Amino acid sequence: MRIGLDVMGGDHAPACAIDGAVAALEHLRPDDELHLVGDRACIESGLAERDVSDPRLVIHPTTELIGMADPPVESVRSRADSSINVMAELGSRRKAERRGIAPLDAILSAGNTGACVTAAQMHMRRLPGVLRPGIAVTVPTFAGPIVIIDVGANIEPKPHHLAQYGVMGEVYARKILGIEKPRVAIMNVGGEEQKGTAEMKHARELLKADDSMEFIGNIEGRGVFDGEADVVVTDGVVGNVMLKLAEGLSAGIFKAIGREVARIDPELAMRFKPVVAEIYRQHDYHEYGAAPLLGVDGLCFISHGSSEARAIANAIHRARVYIDERINEHIVERLATVEEAVA
Repeated sequence: MRIGLDVMGGDHAPACAIDGAVAALEHLRPDDELHLVGDRACIESGLAERDVSDPRLVIHPTTELIGMADPPVESVRSRADSSINVMAELGSRRKAERRGIAPLDAILSAGNTGACVTAAQMHMRRLPGVLRPGIAVTVPTFAGPIVIIDVGANIEPKPHHLAQYGVMGEVYARKILGIEKPRVAIMNVGGEEQKGTAEMKHARELLKADDSMEFIGNIEGRGVFDGEADVVVTDGVVGNVMLKLAEGLSAGIFKAIGREVARIDPELAMRFKPVVAEIYRQHDYHEYGAAPLLGVDGLCFISHGSSEARAIANAIHRARVYIDERINEHIVERLATVEEAVA
């Protein structure tokens, strides 16, 4: 397994990226490689400070940086030697060979999401049959983990894009989450068929026409965390807002519970602390590490901008599952089957 890591991406870069890479070494096999992409001086000094020297760590030096607040498309086009651009090139079969190396099996960044999506599409291109890639996030709910797609790659999807998200999300849920027959739903303002925009209604009909899919229709926001569906399809704006809202609400609730219990009974608070910590761990995005950008010709993972070392290490560790499960092959096969059925 050969994974590329954007060391310069994220709110806490490069320190957390380097810490995550070092922590991931214990999960790597002797023949695995972790390619660190970014400023050579930063990477070398970071490894030296941690007294780490491992032949599995390979440095790819870059001279430019795309910041978290930089305009994605313009930055990718104008900063060819940025860590995000170079990392995406290393994940491309065509462009990696031009650099004289075999393409990486997967790439990972906690940097500018828009830039990551743009660079991946520009250099790695799309899988056959895919119209628009989408970011698929595993979200822990009270009924178990579910998939939400898209959470930021495509803010104005067309109906066919949403229908493909349903197919790709279904493959993800089957192969990664182990759900035999995932229930697919489209996010809407109500469960009734007549609800939603014209695009939502069209997407709903396209998903409904797929006889091989367990499509259950519309789903409201409150149904997501009750486990009414295993795959929730939505546009990038709604998906991203949902994700950030859930993260903030979850963290706020745990803090409020902790404060109130400590106020009422400090001794009980100390006994209750391990329970709260375990529940929080089960619902912490750091445990999942990163979200795949489904639909690109390669494996591209995008971590939360505020990811800490644990999230980076977990993402690297979990990448092997995606590689072994041949997710992209299954997506191409499934989309081809859907197109044949419609034709």
